[in-house]
Amino acid sequence: MRYLDQAAIEHIAIGAAFLGTGGGGDPYIGKLMALSAIEKNGPVRLYSVDEIEDEDFFIPAAMMGAPSVLVEKFPRGDEFVKVFQKLAQYLGKDKIAGTYPMEAGGVNSMIPIVVAAQLGLPLIDCDGMGRAFPELQMVTFNLDGISATPMAITDEKGNIGIFETIDNKWTERIARSATVEMGASSLVSLYPTTGAQIKKSGVHHIVTLSEKIGEIIASKDQEVNDKLASLLKLIAGYELFQGKIVDVIRETKGGFNLGKMLLEGIDGYKEDQMKVHFQNENLLAEKNDQVVAMTPDLICLVDYETLLPVTTESLKYGKRVRVIGLPSHEKWRTAKGIETAGPKYFGYDYDFVPIEELVKKGVAEHV
Repeated sequence: MRYLDQAAIEHIAIGAAFLGTGGGGDPYIGKLMALSAIEKNGPVRLYSVDEIEDEDFFIPAAMMGAPSVLVEKFPRGDEFVKVFQKLAQYLGKDKIAGTYPMEAGGVNSMIPIVVAAQLGLPLIDCDGMGRAFPELQMVTFNLDGISATPMAITDEKGNIGIFETIDNKWTERIARSATVEMGASSLVSLYPTTGAQIKKSGVHHIVTLSEKIGEIIASKDQEVNDKLASLLKLIAGYELFQGKIVDVIRETKGGFNLGKMLLEGIDGYKEDQMKVHFQNENLLAEKNDQVVAMTPDLICLVDYETLLPVTTESLKYGKRVRVIGLPSHEKWRTAKGIETAGPKYFGYDYDFVPIEELVKKGVAEHV
C-alpha cells in the first residue's frame, strides 16, 4: 500500500490518457477533479491486487458517452459518489472495500480517485481493459462471464436509475440510450466484483503503469527522442508514424465521437500518409493504405514535441503528432477478446493480426 500524492496524480492522468488511445476523456479535466478531491479529503491509498481479500467487494466508477461533450457539459461534482452509493445500497452491501477504474483514460482513470478520496476508500491497482474501449461489454470481466449489472447511472441534473440486463451487450444498449437522453454524457457504476474476480479477470498494475508512463512523458531531464526511446522500451511499443493532421472528419453520434483523420508525413515520413479511424478510441491505422495497427492493440497519438497524449476530441488541422502502437493485454488476444473488440466488430473487414507481425511486414492481409 502507498499513498497517491499530487505528483502521482498528475503522472497517472498523463499515462492513463496515453493508454486511453484517444478516448477516456481529457487528462487536464480529470487531473483537476482528482486533485480537488484529494485537497479536500486527503490522500488516497493505492492497494495492489495482492493486498485485497478474495471475499471483499469492490465497485468501479466511470463516465460514459462522447468525450467531446465533457468539454462543455462539466460534471457537478457529487454525481460520482451518488451513483457509487446508489449501487452499493441496491446491492445491500454495508461495506465496500474499495474502487478501481473501469478503463484507462484521462478522466476515467481519475473518477475512481475522486470516489476513493470522498469516501475514504482505497483505490485498487487494476482496471477492466488495460486501455480504453467505447462499449461497456468490452471489459476483461465480461470475457470471463462476469455480469456488468446491477448497474447504476446518473447525470448532472440528478436523474438516477438502476437496471439489470440479460447480458452485457444489452447493458451497453440500454445504458447508451439513457446516456444519449442525458445529453450524451453520464456517470455509471457497474461490474460489481469480488476480490477473487479482480485477481482472476482484471488487468493488474494499470495505475502503476500509467504513473510510470506519465513520469517519462513529463520528465524535464531528457530530450524528446530519449524520452520516446524510454517510453517505447517500457510499453514494448513502436513508433508507427510522424505527421501533421491535414484533415479530420468527426461527428458525435449515438453517444460516441466517430470519425477519421488524415496525416501527412514529416521528417523521415515525408513521402507517406496515414489514416487513423476512431470511435471515441483509435481503432485502425493505415499507412499508405496498408494496415499497420488494429484494435484490440493500442494506437496512441502524442504531441510531436512534448509526447503528451492527444485525445480524439482535441484533433485539429496542423497539429504535429507521433503515432505509437503497442500490444494489448493477452486477454484481448484470445478468440473471445477478438470477437468482442477486434476489427470485425467495428466493421473493418480484417482478421486481427498482432502489431508485432504487422510492423514486421507492414500490412494486414485483407479478407
